[in-house]
Amino acid sequence: MRWLRPFAISALCVSIAACTTSPTGRSQLLLMSEGELNEMGRQAFSQYQQELPTASQSSQRYVQCIANAIVAELPPQQQQLDWQIRVFESEQPNAFALPGGYMGVNTGMLDIATTQDQLASVIGHEIGHVLANHANERASTQNATSLGLSVLSSTSGMQSAGGQQLMGVLGMGAQYGIVLPFSRAHEREADVIGLDLMAQAGFDPRESVTLWENMQAATGGGAPPEWMSTHPGQGQRIQGLQAKMDQALGLYEQARRNGRSPNCPRP
Repeated sequence: MRWLRPFAISALCVSIAACTTSPTGRSQLLLMSEGELNEMGRQAFSQYQQELPTASQSSQRYVQCIANAIVAELPPQQQQLDWQIRVFESEQPNAFALPGGYMGVNTGMLDIATTQDQLASVIGHEIGHVLANHANERASTQNATSLGLSVLSSTSGMQSAGGQQLMGVLGMGAQYGIVLPFSRAHEREADVIGLDLMAQAGFDPRESVTLWENMQAATGGGAPPEWMSTHPGQGQRIQGLQAKMDQALGLYEQARRNGRSPNCPRP
């Protein structure tokens, strides 16, 4: 197994070279090319539009109006992405973001986000995922975790039935100890980025807390334990938003003084 050592060293060198920092200063591992991920996002978004029914034009105009206001506040380089957003007919209160700037919002989310400011919190959050390269980081982390478990299995002689069972336990530990916490970190980070983005565009950041209070009331509990979830608990998300609210309110007040006052008619 001598060949594994230089392979592992090479992999480590690649990982170090691929380390960068997110918009909030958090260390990231990004192994995939931006062009490759953007193309994957484009293809997935096209498939979504073929398979899911689209909502009314009035709903599309409403959501597009909010997205346009937020994208207009991005730095010029980030505005160059092919930002697209579509509204899909689904009762599930959900939204998503794909690499390349492709986003979707379900009509069920419009029932939870009852004002333009609350929906701006949702859209700002999804844009935050894109700006912070979360899809790249998640894929890179999963690849690195799989590589680590594969090397461990090969070098420790765990090919027996008992060894494979132990590897299964280690795999679960990797999922809940490494991969899912990264996902929770992504959600918290997207909350912070989205909070600032909506405030810079002139949307009231305090409505982000109201949104999650609405979500709590609508879902009522029954979520898996936080350590087994890809999202932080709703109470923790509210606390995280409140901790950053003073800064966001300063951005909001500055935006209003500068005349940024979005008015997106709700359907």
